[in-house]
Amino acid sequence: MPELPEVETTRRGIQPHIQGKTVSGMVIRQPKLRWPIPAGLPELLRRRKLRTIGRRGKYLLLHFSNGCLLMHLGMSGSLRILPASTPPDRHDHFDLVFGQQCLRLHDPRRFGAVLWAEEAVEKHPLIAHLGPEPLSEAFSAEYLFRRSRKRKVTVKQFIMDGKTVVGVGNIYANEALFRAGILPTRSCGSISRKRYERLVPAIKEILATAIECGGTTLQDFVQSDGKPGYFAQKLQIYGRDGEACPGCGQKIRHTTLGQRSSYYCNRCQR
Repeated sequence: MPELPEVETTRRGIQPHIQGKTVSGMVIRQPKLRWPIPAGLPELLRRRKLRTIGRRGKYLLLHFSNGCLLMHLGMSGSLRILPASTPPDRHDHFDLVFGQQCLRLHDPRRFGAVLWAEEAVEKHPLIAHLGPEPLSEAFSAEYLFRRSRKRKVTVKQFIMDGKTVVGVGNIYANEALFRAGILPTRSCGSISRKRYERLVPAIKEILATAIECGGTTLQDFVQSDGKPGYFAQKLQIYGRDGEACPGCGQKIRHTTLGQRSSYYCNRCQR
């Protein structure tokens, strides 16, 4: 699944090509994605200039004068900038056309989304409940410490909860907890403020590095320019069950938390 670094990589990839351009048309080949594409969307956007492209969590926000287009890549989606005349592939469901080029959504599993918000986008039901951005000042050790008190959920599930903080996906949660020396199975309420002071910088550093590297290479994701990301080469613990821990040499262990694979070192993390 494309996570925050992959979505941010996509945003940066498409922005120079379409920001400031005017929509000349739209092609909806499959209106039924995770939610139906609004039927009146072509009329709403025709001849409208794309002002800015933002991101909130894993949602791309295309801002126009009359509202905001929300796009989500779902489980396996990707966006491309292509000549508008390019024949569509089987799973190319949506084109936003800007003259001779288009922004094309490819989504084999159809878990992505193309939605419209006329009101302030931060009040949209899919956005309003989200926690702070992980690279913002609002995401701090003090914030995590206070929010975790008297809670029994594991620390890994806690930081993966979008209501706590957005964009800390499974791979990045595993890597950050290893870097901070915290067992993923520990209850978040048992983690001290001092240890959260190690975890928050670890999350920020790992996500920032992943963005710089173009996102993690996953089976279903490539960048907006067609090149894969390279952060996977930097993973220290994720997917390395039974291999030697890079910190102490002990075998890396594997368990499942909240139906997600978790990797840890019993010696380096506690």
